[in-house]
Order: sequence, then C-alpha cells, then structure tokens
Amino acid sequence: MIDLHPSYLVDEQAQRKAVVLSIEEWTRVLEALEELDDIRMYDEAKARKDQAVPLEKILQESSADYSS
Repeated sequence: MIDLHPSYLVDEQAQRKAVVLSIEEWTRVLEALEELDDIRMYDEAKARKDQAVPLEKILQESSADYSS
C-alpha cells in the first residue's frame, strides 16, 4: 500500500473538493497505476487463447508507434 499524506482543498461549506499530494507521492501513485495497468494487460493476454507473438515483434511494433 502506498503511504500518502493528502491535503484537501475545501469550499465555503468545508466540503472537500480536491486533493493535494506531494510530487513524490503523486509519482508513486502513477507508478502503481502503471504497474496495475501492466498486470491487467498481462491477465487479459493470458486469458486469450491467441497464438504467442515473439517479443521482438512486439517491441518493433511498439517503437514504430512512437516514431509515427
């Protein structure tokens, strides 16, 4: 679990409207979300019964997407 120390922005009625995190905490949240997304994609790929694709082909396609 990520240890967070949020601050809250409130309105005139003291209702929480926004959360403020330090840059370090926000970076940890983003890294955790990226890891969860990787796990989700892995689980989805594992659940499919598609034929395996070599890693080199995936990396080539991925790098082609970024250069476009």
